[in-house]
Amino acid sequence: MISDLTHTTVLVENVDDAIEWYTDKLGFELRDDEEFAPGMRWVTVAPEGGDVEVALQEPSDEYGEGMAAEMRDRIGKGTTTVLAVDDCRATVAELEERGVEITREPEEVPWGVHANIVDLYGNPYNLVETR
Repeated sequence: MISDLTHTTVLVENVDDAIEWYTDKLGFELRDDEEFAPGMRWVTVAPEGGDVEVALQEPSDEYGEGMAAEMRDRIGKGTTTVLAVDDCRATVAELEERGVEITREPEEVPWGVHANIVDLYGNPYNLVETR
């Protein structure tokens, strides 16, 4: 089952401005800043020594025009919480038996296996089994 909270995603208008604000205003440290696809970056910040990281995500047209516009509309209105699991497929099966809505079935990704669920209000969660 779920074993830890690892990341939370915050949508931002400009990732460089957000890095500056989180590091200068909150004293967070920059953990990752890497381009993973053209025009798309993986950026995380966290309190020094903290375990949970904040992923700063800037909507990009690389996601698709409609998706980027939808993401921009959500800036400041919510987050996605990442939950660590030991076995993503088994966890999804157990959660599904309990009536949890699965919005993305488990799939292999470069870092392991992941799936998506939502809570009773539609708040999204990403279940991640890392390699």
